[in-house]
Amino acid sequence: MNTPLVTPWADPVAPTQSALWRLMTDEGLNPYSWLNGPHDVYAAHSHTYNKVIYVVQGSITFGLPGSGEYFTLKAGDRLDLPAGVVHEALVGAAGVACLEAHKD
Repeated sequence: MNTPLVTPWADPVAPTQSALWRLMTDEGLNPYSWLNGPHDVYAAHSHTYNKVIYVVQGSITFGLPGSGEYFTLKAGDRLDLPAGVVHEALVGAAGVACLEAHKD
């Protein structure tokens, strides 16, 4: 996989943090949590590892510089981000809380 994969939460009811944590650990991932305030910005960067992010609450918009591609994640949505993909992010107006894990 060399492009980000967004998996929207299919249920109309948003999941709890513990439910998302369980999904990740059942997959063999070792999640940790993080949060950001409203409108926080992550400048373009990349990582040397694959990562999985679930939004617990709030929203965050990721962009792929130079491609014009943007995707907004909200509660329950998952992002699989391959190593080396340059991306940027803008946190939504209500802030964001996420679970994240590195994936082999």
